[in-house]
Amino acid sequence: PETGRLALYLLGLRATCPPPEPGPQRSLVTWLKYYLEEDWAGSRQHGHPLTSYYQYSLGVLALCVHRKRVREEVIRRLLAAEHHGRFGHAGGSAVDTEAVAALAFACLERERTVGARLAAELRAAGRRARRRMVEAQGPDGFFGNVYSTPWAMQVFIATDACRMQPAYGRAMAALLENLDAFTTAATTAQALPALHGRSYLDIASMRCREEPDTLTPLSPELPPEVPGNVTVRLVVECPEPRCPQRRLYDRPVPAPAGASLLDVLRAAAVRGLHNFTFDTQDTPQGPFLSRVLGLEARQQKRSYWQLLTGPSTSLQMGVADYRPHDGETLILRLSEW
Repeated sequence: PETGRLALYLLGLRATCPPPEPGPQRSLVTWLKYYLEEDWAGSRQHGHPLTSYYQYSLGVLALCVHRKRVREEVIRRLLAAEHHGRFGHAGGSAVDTEAVAALAFACLERERTVGARLAAELRAAGRRARRRMVEAQGPDGFFGNVYSTPWAMQVFIATDACRMQPAYGRAMAALLENLDAFTTAATTAQALPALHGRSYLDIASMRCREEPDTLTPLSPELPPEVPGNVTVRLVVECPEPRCPQRRLYDRPVPAPAGASLLDVLRAAAVRGLHNFTFDTQDTPQGPFLSRVLGLEARQQKRSYWQLLTGPSTSLQMGVADYRPHDGETLILRLSEW
């Protein structure tokens, strides 16, 4: 199911104040409802959506922003996951999923499409989520990491809790110092509302007739060329029992200075360094590493290629955004979430 991609598209479509021709939008909303059901029904034996709770939450949020009634069973699936702490995954932060779910809960309560008892449960779940986000704030000011921080900030904004929460101010300061991390349309779209004190919930109440047409195309700026070269140590790891030898690749890879991690992987593949191969998939957040040395990360098996800088620090950027420095060790680790 394309739950998350369609949900993001519908949120963006609503934010652009499209012409009042409901036909195409109504069809897309119907498809999103179908995907939500398929997402869940296809994985009852596993106890989680076919995609992820992140995408499932996005679907609920998008339906609510479009002011479409969401079935109580669909809502309670998310509430049960939040209550039992099922949003987390190995080696990564659950803040982004917590935040998207909390935004969906806040939207459902605000739009008054649920009964009083369910609304009370949604409020309680939102409070728990905000408390966990504060607990997840690191010394750097981020809620989880740089990309999950705008999502968390939107939750505090949507629930009018930002002024009473000192953690929000620290997160805003950290975000302002790291704006260069947001290089794709999808990540920028998450950060901009928070920087303006808004959340995705505000899309539902936009008065489109009063919105000025201020959109102008921008020419993308190419990153400046950096002279010289760097050498990066590239390591590929796979856990037992799938991979008895565990470390599948460990070689130095030369690349131009200023190259991205994706450029490093391409350099290793082009040079034929010990038959290194990889594949990526296009996503709204940029290229997603899907296969390395023939080993595929499969959503159905809840596996993904985790990106780390040695010895064990998770990267806060994707393969196309992170730019390694000379002598750095980069680890591609097949992990589960």
